[in-house]
Amino acid sequence: MSVEAAKALAGAAAVNNHVTAATKVVGVGSGSTIVYAVQRLAERVREEGLQVRCIPTSFQARQLIMQHGLVLGDLEIDTRIDVTIDGCDEADKDLTLIKGGGGCQTQEKIVAAYSDTFIVIADYRKDSVKLGQAWKYVPIEVIPMAYRQVMARLEEQMGGKGELRMAKAKAGPVVTDNGNLIVDWYWDQAREMNWVEVNTTIQCMAGVVETGLFVGMADKAYFGQEDGSVVDRDRT
Repeated sequence: MSVEAAKALAGAAAVNNHVTAATKVVGVGSGSTIVYAVQRLAERVREEGLQVRCIPTSFQARQLIMQHGLVLGDLEIDTRIDVTIDGCDEADKDLTLIKGGGGCQTQEKIVAAYSDTFIVIADYRKDSVKLGQAWKYVPIEVIPMAYRQVMARLEEQMGGKGELRMAKAKAGPVVTDNGNLIVDWYWDQAREMNWVEVNTTIQCMAGVVETGLFVGMADKAYFGQEDGSVVDRDRT
């Protein structure tokens, strides 16, 4: 089974198991896997007449919601989110996540944090015992004026190396939906990391907007497998 098929299985499982007739507000994540969850959600809305509003976590998510004819919600109006479904770049055995490969981690974290339930979907490649097996850096959104200082502080306090993420289809750096820059922190793989402490330390650096570490946030994850099955795991 292809990676894309595995993503589709995970997305469908999350929507089938966590969106019910009682669900009113759904947070829609960003990335390649969420496309399949939105497709399944749109199918169920048409088939079952579900009445849901969707909160986007990025420009991409907003476009997906509208393209599939779903109702677009807004955090100013929908202050309570029943469930958010989102992908990840990597998940460890405790469901500590690295997100932000697509540069949307700040809005993704806001929506996830204000949701009653946060569900993660991914293919088998993203399922790791410890972070670093499949993904080598933590994306950090920073205020543009402070990116050099943040990179220097990361290396001084945390080790490893910080790199400003450069764009591939434009000259210059990647600019987030919030108008900020992204520093990718390649941590020292030889060091054991306490991700709660790491996340807090980085968040407290002046100029940092948000990290791509999602610690203690995910309630459950679904991983589509090569053999056509779906493995689910609850946060320990």
